[in-house]
Order: sequence, then C-alpha cells, then structure tokens
Amino acid sequence: MRNGSIITEFILLGFSSDPQIQTMLFVLFLGVYLLTLMGNMVMILMIRADSRLHTPMYFFLGHLSFLDLSFSSVTVPKMLQNLLSPKKSISVWGCITQSFFFTLSGGTEACLLSAMAYDRYAAICHPLLYTVMINRPLCNTVVSIAWAMGFLISLMNSLFTYKLHFCGSNIIHHFSCELPPLFPLSCSDPTANELLLAVSCASVGLLTLPPILFSYSRIISAILNIRSAAGQGKAFSTCSSHLTVVLLFYGTALFRYISPASGSVLERVVSIQYSVITSLINPLIYSLKNQEVKVALQRVLGRQRCTSALKK
Repeated sequence: MRNGSIITEFILLGFSSDPQIQTMLFVLFLGVYLLTLMGNMVMILMIRADSRLHTPMYFFLGHLSFLDLSFSSVTVPKMLQNLLSPKKSISVWGCITQSFFFTLSGGTEACLLSAMAYDRYAAICHPLLYTVMINRPLCNTVVSIAWAMGFLISLMNSLFTYKLHFCGSNIIHHFSCELPPLFPLSCSDPTANELLLAVSCASVGLLTLPPILFSYSRIISAILNIRSAAGQGKAFSTCSSHLTVVLLFYGTALFRYISPASGSVLERVVSIQYSVITSLINPLIYSLKNQEVKVALQRVLGRQRCTSALKK
C-alpha cells in the first residue's frame, strides 16, 4: 500500500462460522441475488420496450432498478464467495473500492427517491400542470445531480479512508466493507473520517428528506380532500409503492448510520435489509401494486409470443 500500511487484507466474518449455516446462507443469498438480477433487469427492459411507459415516473423507476442492481452486485458476489471460502478475506484496496461503490449507490438512490416523491406530488396535487412541472429535461438534470452527489460523497469518503493506516486487527465484524466498521481498525486517528461521514450522511438527509416529507404531507392532504372512497384509493395507489420503498430504505439506513458501530448481529441484519432485501423487493412492490406495469408486462410478453410464432 502507498500509505505504508502493514495490513494488506481484511477478514470479513459475515454471519456465522458454522459450515452448515454458511451453506444455507449461500443458497439463500444466491437465490435472493438471482431474483434481484432478474426482477430489476425485467423492469429495465420492460420500461425500455414499452413506449407507454416512457413517462417521468418510469424514467426514474428505470434508474432506480439500475441502482438496485448495482447495490446488490457491490456486496453480494463477494459475500457468496466468502461463504464458500475458508479464508474470508478481501484486500485493503478491494475493501475501499467496495465501500466506494456502496456509498455511491446508496447516496444516489437516496437522492433519486427524493425526486420520485416530488414526481408523485406533482401527479396527485397538480395533475393539470404535471407535464409542465415534470418534463424530460428536468428529469435528466435531476438524475445527473443525483449521480453527481453520490459520486462526490463517495469519492471524498474513500480518499480519506485510503489515507488511514491499518496495522492492528484486520477482522471486520460485517459481511461487507461499509465505512463505519472500518474506522475502529485504523491505527491512525479516524476522527476526520468519522466527521466527514457524519457530515455526508447529514447532507444527504437534509437534502432528500425535506422534499419527501413536504411531498407526502401535501399528497396526504390532497387525498383526504377527495370525497369518494374510490378516488382516494386510486390516488393512494399511485404513491403507495414509492412510499413503501422510502420507508424500507430510509428507515433501516438511518438506523444503521445514526447508531454507533458495535459489530452486533443486528447491524448486519439491518445492513442486509437496505443493501440486499430492498433491491429484491423494489421491483416486486412496483409490479404487484402497479396496474400499468402488469399490463405493460403482458403486452411485452404478448409481442414476444407473436414474434416467436411468426418465426416458426
């Protein structure tokens, strides 16, 4: 290492050292990862293939599916390898690289969920002005800003982490290289790193949570003013999928990064929720609760069957 570190690799303890439990976890997470890949790829391809889904809402949803693919692919393949390997190691450089892409995906997804909340606010509270408030140039700009913010936050934290000296214990009580478990292993003072991470998390929270809270406060108010129960149900169904994703992602991520790192099993379970499980259930939530997605999937599958029949 350029910084003169004695340690050249870390040991990721994961969840258990019992070989039988590791085998069960491998099968479980392999199935989760394959379903995540399939579900998000289907969502991306369906949005691209069906012209009726070329709207701002599904433009954001396509990017969300890509982020979910990235989020899972950053951590799960290495976790699967370690579950089958007797030496559950990762190089220092590989660990910092993993933390870079993990932070990039998480920060970008938080910004994107905030933009999607505003999209739902415009659709429900200002339906006649929706095409004026939400248009393609604005969507492209918002997505670009989300990626830029995620990249900037990730780059700064990774560069500061790279300057740390690791020369003591190399055991990480986690299944991946998130930043909080890394700092206690440093021989040098990690105060600046902890402060930078806290400022980064606070910045993301202050920039993304207020638009979400504002949007849903106005959405709830607008839904309650609808007189018919059928109208209320239809309005709520347009935002319930996104609200579910926001609660799952923000609830677990905030708990993880607000509480101090302790290496407990609960921390690892919470991390699994927002980095692995959320990526799996996002396409399921949007497809099961969204009639447009179901109809679009039927149209795409119908076209594929017709094409196959014509070829025969």
